[in-house]
Amino acid sequence: MSTITTEALSATTLLRFATAGSVDDGKSTLVGRLLHDSKSVLVDQLEAVERASASRGQEAPDLALLTDGLRAEREQGITIDVAYRYFATPRRRFILADTPGHVQYTRNMVTGASTAELTVVLVDARNGVVEQTRRHAAIAALLRVPHVVLAVNKMDLVGYEESVFAAIAEEFTAYATELGVPEVTAIPISALAGDNVVDASARMDWYGGPTVLEHLETVPVSHDLAHCHARLPVQYVIRPQTTELPDYRGYAGQIASGTFRVGEEVTVLPSGRTSTIAGIDLLGEPVDVAWTTQSVTVLLADDVDVSRGDLIVPTKDAPATTQDVEATVCHVADQPLTVGHRVLLKHGTRTVKAIVKDIPSRLTLADLSLHPHPGTLAANDIGRVKIRTAEPLPVDSYADSRRTGSFILIDPSDGTTLTAGMVGESFAAPEPVTDADDDGWDF
Repeated sequence: MSTITTEALSATTLLRFATAGSVDDGKSTLVGRLLHDSKSVLVDQLEAVERASASRGQEAPDLALLTDGLRAEREQGITIDVAYRYFATPRRRFILADTPGHVQYTRNMVTGASTAELTVVLVDARNGVVEQTRRHAAIAALLRVPHVVLAVNKMDLVGYEESVFAAIAEEFTAYATELGVPEVTAIPISALAGDNVVDASARMDWYGGPTVLEHLETVPVSHDLAHCHARLPVQYVIRPQTTELPDYRGYAGQIASGTFRVGEEVTVLPSGRTSTIAGIDLLGEPVDVAWTTQSVTVLLADDVDVSRGDLIVPTKDAPATTQDVEATVCHVADQPLTVGHRVLLKHGTRTVKAIVKDIPSRLTLADLSLHPHPGTLAANDIGRVKIRTAEPLPVDSYADSRRTGSFILIDPSDGTTLTAGMVGESFAAPEPVTDADDDGWDF
């Protein structure tokens, strides 16, 4: 494995990305090729893959086995669960979510892409854009993933023809643009042969753009959530009541977005009570400022009623509370979601009872048309819902905050996750269409 110093890692940025695509499009092979060719695989891991491949009669190592770790995955040759892999190059660190391609496991793709800043959508060059490709593009758009890479795989099986790649790239880009995907980068690859994954392909000299790894290393990543709306979902109330700390009362949680400062006036939602931040503890030490993703304990100047599930926000930037939530959802359970369905709605650290009041529309993936008032959503359907909650919730628009603008619906009888929801408008407005570069596929 390549040696990267601690100093080098601290100077690099972090990119969270997910892979998606239909069954047998080669996602796990692509991930394996990325890890292998970037020298991010330990020797014993590679030896284990070589042994497993040989036992199955394969001459070359099956790099998909680097991510398909479940026994059922290896037996069936498909990805079932989300496989997370961590690797780094001298330029950037990566957290990769290899998501399943089978329509049955679309729910896993939603999970893997929910925190991603980039999604790699694979397409088999022989099959082109299929329904599952469109579904994954729609989910990426719904989750407002900032960057989408179209990896047209198995170019070796179509003779590395530019015309095949061009037609697929044009069709997918047009579809994604209608969904409001802000950026699509198309790359022709062969994950099996290694073309344009880490090293540039000598067999596709008509392509002048980056390889997959080059793009992953250089795509702009914005982690500056410190300037977003400040939100702290309360996870736990800390009251030691010891001799040393008889009056300590702190409210612990991970800052979802924004920055909090000692002395700042804050409001506790949904109650609406206000106070001032008297102190912030981080890793047992007092600090004056804390920001996004830090796990902190906040102390308030006043003795207000705060419990798990509450949301601490700056008084000057507090979201409205509501019992009527309208959102776009991706239904992930086998049982359908129907009007009148009684559910539990989990938002941040708060869970409340709710009822589905209406399903205004269901999205038709083929042409992006809306089927009005379907009355029900089946597994993997995407649609609009109106939900009435038993208690007020402080929700943001998903466009403003992926953390506090999202929720899940849960079956109260057995705890099954039914639906993933995004509050507010369903898709971003399409980007203005500009003239394409006629000098070749140099994105």
